[in-house]
Amino acid sequence: MRNFRTLDIWVDSMNLAEKVYLLAEKLPGSERFNLYSQITRCAVSIPSNIAEGCSRKSQLDFARFLEISLGSSFELETQLLLIFRLKLLTGEFDIDSLFKSLSTLQRRINSLITKIKGE
Repeated sequence: MRNFRTLDIWVDSMNLAEKVYLLAEKLPGSERFNLYSQITRCAVSIPSNIAEGCSRKSQLDFARFLEISLGSSFELETQLLLIFRLKLLTGEFDIDSLFKSLSTLQRRINSLITKIKGE
C-alpha cells in the first residue's frame, strides 16, 4: 500500500482544490447549486481518487484511479472555462495561475499513468 500523502501529485491536487474553493466563494449566489457545486466536487475528486488508488494492491488498479482523477481534472477545466466565458466571477482572481497549475497537474498525472502501465 502506498502513502498518498507523500505523492507530489496528491499534495498539488490538494492545493488546487483549496484554490478552487476560494474561487467558488466568489461566484454569484445563483450558482451556489450549479457551477459552485460542480467545480468543488471535481476539485475534491482529484486528490480523493489519487488517495483511493494508493490503497489498491495492483499497479493497474492504481492507474485506473489515476485515470479517474485525470478525468475529473479535465471536467474541472471545462467548468472553469465556462465560468470565465460567462464572466461569472466577481472580484480579482489569478485565473492564469490556476490554469497553469491544473495543466501541470494533468501532465504529471498522465505521466505517472504512462509509467505505471509501461507504455
